[in-house]
Amino acid sequence: MKVAPAASLVGDIGVPSVKGICQRGVLLGAIADGESELRGFGHAADTDAAISAVRALGVDVREPKEGVVRVGGRGLHGLRMPSGPIDCENAGTLLRLLSGVLAGQDGRFELVGDASLSSRPVRVEEPLRRMGARVETNAGRPPVLIEGARLQAVRYELPAASAQVKSSVLLAGLFAADGPTTVVEPLATRDHTERLLPSLGVRISRRGSAISVWPVERLRPFSIDIPGDISSAAPFLVAATLTAGSELRVHGVNVNPTRTGFLDVLERMGARIAIFNRRAAGGEPVADLEVRSAPLVATDIAREEVPRLVDELPLFALAASMARGRSVVRGAEELRVKETDRIETVTTALRALGGRVVAREDGFDITGVPARLRGGRMDAAGDHRIAMLGAVAGLVSRDGVAVEGAEDVAISFPGFFELLDSVTTR
Repeated sequence: MKVAPAASLVGDIGVPSVKGICQRGVLLGAIADGESELRGFGHAADTDAAISAVRALGVDVREPKEGVVRVGGRGLHGLRMPSGPIDCENAGTLLRLLSGVLAGQDGRFELVGDASLSSRPVRVEEPLRRMGARVETNAGRPPVLIEGARLQAVRYELPAASAQVKSSVLLAGLFAADGPTTVVEPLATRDHTERLLPSLGVRISRRGSAISVWPVERLRPFSIDIPGDISSAAPFLVAATLTAGSELRVHGVNVNPTRTGFLDVLERMGARIAIFNRRAAGGEPVADLEVRSAPLVATDIAREEVPRLVDELPLFALAASMARGRSVVRGAEELRVKETDRIETVTTALRALGGRVVAREDGFDITGVPARLRGGRMDAAGDHRIAMLGAVAGLVSRDGVAVEGAEDVAISFPGFFELLDSVTTR
């Protein structure tokens, strides 16, 4: 797809709901006692994979009207052993969190994924084995074979910051027989699981970097409104900031403090982003965002910031490429085990378009030029974040950008190009 340069971005939009909350809602609804309702559910490849997975486990999922998903829970230990493997497709969150749920079920389960997911580390096998489940992998990568067991509580210190591994262990802790399960984080990560569990009647506490969950005999069904995802809003924020004359409002965005690191970074770079109409939905803070165009200056991102904006780092690299000065990202080696090696794919893509980016083992060095990128052609390499990066680069470039693999946006944001076009003036 060829994305032409934009004159400005103007208008009011909403973005798809938080993918991770959609997936967590489906999984927890599957083991609740009764029907749970998820309002504002965002359909994408990853969230639809979660629905398909629980259906394979015997759960009834229906959508009585658009955006409203109802999950008929089978109870804490009621999931049915499927006749074949459960396909997690490209969804790493689904594979890891579902592993935690299945560790406490009766039966033997196999989780598989596409080529990208099959190349990424599982990371949950060690804590789940310590809890008593039998877990087999292919040298630490999918497929994952899980034989459920009567689980025991553990205290697990994460070797690296990971909301997915943390959540997997906490979900397995619901089935532990002998007290609270505790996860200790080296750095704070997104806390959607901890915010959602109390609405199901789960006791959970946090003391410093330690999060504890107590076992339950049942989970009560729940009803939540799912807000828009800051990761889906981020491409629009960057495009409007870098395009002169822009005035864009994004409504109903999740502003959970564990997810808003990108807003903080853009602010110190000089972006003009206002946060207003703050409210709560589904235990999560929500607000509307207004962004106007502004010149940017360089900034550095340190290791302790990375968990709060890891999904937005490709877009940061683009913004830094057009900021005044030299920007540095360190402590982001997690990017190398995403859908692609995002350090390499971001570097390759931006350099092809005229950006001055150097890859490091754990991040980037970026020399900004406060002018439009040249443009050209780039490959999304099967990664939805890189496809969106290419689209934004096209808007802010001199000659436009041809994005190979543009369809990859459907993994998280199927209507991305249509929504982008609706607010773009040329």
